[in-house]
Amino acid sequence: MAHIAVVGGGIVGLAVAHELAVRGQRITLLEKENGFARHQTGRNSGVVHAGLYYAPGSFKARMCVAGNTSMVAFAKEHGVAVEVCGKLVLATEEAELPRLRVLHERAAANGVPARLLSPAQAAEYEPAARCVAALRVKSTGIIDYPGVCAALVRLLAERGADLRTGAEVRAVHPRPEGVLLVTGGDEVRADAVVNCAGLHSDRIARLAGRRPSARIVPFRGEYHELRPQARHLVRGLIYPVPDPRFPFLGVHLTRMLDGGVHAGPNAVLALRREGYRWRDLSPRDLADTLRFPGFWRLARKHTRTGAQEMLRSFSKRRFAASLARLVPEVTAADLVPAEAGVRAQALRPDGGLVEDFLIDRAPRQVHVLNAPSPAATSALEIGRHVADEVAAVLP
Repeated sequence: MAHIAVVGGGIVGLAVAHELAVRGQRITLLEKENGFARHQTGRNSGVVHAGLYYAPGSFKARMCVAGNTSMVAFAKEHGVAVEVCGKLVLATEEAELPRLRVLHERAAANGVPARLLSPAQAAEYEPAARCVAALRVKSTGIIDYPGVCAALVRLLAERGADLRTGAEVRAVHPRPEGVLLVTGGDEVRADAVVNCAGLHSDRIARLAGRRPSARIVPFRGEYHELRPQARHLVRGLIYPVPDPRFPFLGVHLTRMLDGGVHAGPNAVLALRREGYRWRDLSPRDLADTLRFPGFWRLARKHTRTGAQEMLRSFSKRRFAASLARLVPEVTAADLVPAEAGVRAQALRPDGGLVEDFLIDRAPRQVHVLNAPSPAATSALEIGRHVADEVAAVLP
């Protein structure tokens, strides 16, 4: 039995810890907040992705498709709310049809059940939506991810894991015989460390003496929700055809488990790694971003798109206009601000986005450096993969 320290108490960290515990390892989990799933996990749109967007053969494709099945099964087994409702991806103009067909081909390559629909067929699922064609993705669902995390915490506690909140890791000292981690008021000696720190994963890697190939740049996803009077306009999940040049899927509509409808996200640079509002500013975090050449190279490449996202951040009318491309009856009067989230986007020095999950390893260390969406969907599969990596870095 090895003693493994896991840094980060979001869904990926909890899933990794759980898989290691199932394999017989002794676990200490260190989470800097006073509870679990406080950031990316607890603030996402709650979608169980199907896996149609990702390059065939990539980690994202393989883990998302498998994760779609394992996450739904886990939720049902442990009494967590989940619904496999399917979704529509809409081409709203003729120019988007080639991209929609590429998505359909990619879905087939990844083993995702999807079929092309005419406007009349799409209206059977979403009468208020408008399109020139649509892709129906049957296996997409909605789920209570904080509920999944609560179930994982219970299972870890039953296996005797040491679960510590309010335990921010401030130093990591690799040793020949193991790893020493220093938190605010304590030390943890372990045989190996797994870094699942999400928005701070690159910093934890540097504390451990690694030179990560990518830097985390935080992007805030801003959401609205539809007023109760407008919720009837959306039955399930309605997405646009994504722009392959941009890492986000575009503003979309998602019916939640409680019957509400979320709209978003709009994506803008966050001024703090946990910056959920414009006034949330960290001089250190912002300086880290602005000093990084990769950020400026990305900004130059996407100047127009970034400007549009900024304008939409301050204009409910523009936000509503983006939604009206999918559901014409949605107006600015139908929107109410909702809780925002922050995505930890890994960026290379040349300005290139890290498209796939990125995992770095060294003796007695495994670092999950990039695990954005669909990481929540894929969390149990990532846990299995990382547990294999841990076995490989132990003597």
